Amino acid sequence: LNGVERPVAFDIKEQDGKIAEIVHSLAKWKRYALDKYGFSVGEGLYTDMNAIRRDEETDNIHSIFVDQWDWEKIITKEDRNIETLKETVRTVYKVLRKTEKYMSIKYDYIQEILPKDIFFITTQELEDVFPDVSSPKEREYYIAKAKGAVCIMQIGDVLENGERHDGRAPDYDDWSLNADIVVYYPVLDIALELSSMGIRVDKDALLSQLEKAGCPERAELPFQKAIIEEKLPYTIGGGIGQSRICMFFLRKAHIGEVQSSLWPEETIAACEEHGIQLL
Repeated sequence: LNGVERPVAFDIKEQDGKIAEIVHSLAKWKRYALDKYGFSVGEGLYTDMNAIRRDEETDNIHSIFVDQWDWEKIITKEDRNIETLKETVRTVYKVLRKTEKYMSIKYDYIQEILPKDIFFITTQELEDVFPDVSSPKEREYYIAKAKGAVCIMQIGDVLENGERHDGRAPDYDDWSLNADIVVYYPVLDIALELSSMGIRVDKDALLSQLEKAGCPERAELPFQKAIIEEKLPYTIGGGIGQSRICMFFLRKAHIGEVQSSLWPEETIAACEEHGIQLL
């Protein structure tokens, strides 16, 4: 995922102890798959993805179990631009709004809170708007609360203040062409990320980002080498958090109310104290 997480691995008895790993992310696999299965420009795939992230720090919105609709689509080199990214964000956001409208009709206790349009801003613009706020997560909170729904773009590169807004692996998203959909969630008074996406790296972006990340040796790995040799298609892709959107649409206070996972004893006790039933 970011090159630092430990995978969950196990041996397979039938295959003479061969070691298998549970994925952290499908970002690289999907690009391989589009090439392997012979997809064409404008076509794509989506998966019902389930993963285990054993190093995840859990809280109300984070679990070691990750479930999301992961998608990837082939585009042309000319499509590798900010307008393609924005149009894709608007498409995903439109579906989120339609779903919220459906939920508000079906359940009396749910009111519509998503604004009609999503607000676009880059990480550098966000820092410029809140120069006295040092924490990127705090900046996300303030902009999400002010706008209701925001698309934060260009995540991964170093900002003018010398820091990164957030960590991004250097070898799948193009840091100048990626985005997170973040909404204000009044139940917890937080900025809640519902979806992440990006136009994937081409040869130039990959080599530049590997250098910036201090890991140019990754250029010799199979996936990275295939991109540098231009053997894989240009793609855009992302993920929509299943438990995250269930939590948001049902106005739940803890992600454990919509998915089954493992939690620390203190979390279980705190939820019981507040009448929160974990699955």
